[in-house]
Amino acid sequence: MTLQELILSVDSEQYSSSPLFKILCETKPEYGTNRRIKVRSVNGDITITNTHIGSLGDILTYPIDVDQDLNISKVQLLDSILLELSSRGFNDVEASEFWDDMTNLQKAKIIR
Repeated sequence: MTLQELILSVDSEQYSSSPLFKILCETKPEYGTNRRIKVRSVNGDITITNTHIGSLGDILTYPIDVDQDLNISKVQLLDSILLELSSRGFNDVEASEFWDDMTNLQKAKIIR
């Protein structure tokens, strides 16, 4: 399952207060890559890796590999991925500017 498929499979009402979820829903998937989002448990915490993005359109196409020993729901999985992608530490203005840049294809290609 890709990140886009995961997003489409959950109840969007549950994420109505998440600006990142809304942006991901509105973003058109792009080229993708061989990269895969990895999900595993480390010391009892869900750990998400390989979420460095060149653009949001790319990350939507990344397949998600969940460790076989990890038993989590789709909602828990999406929550963990959104948290990893979120702008922890940014204020609202900085976060808005960051996601504006990431959703602007021309700027995203320059950033890459």
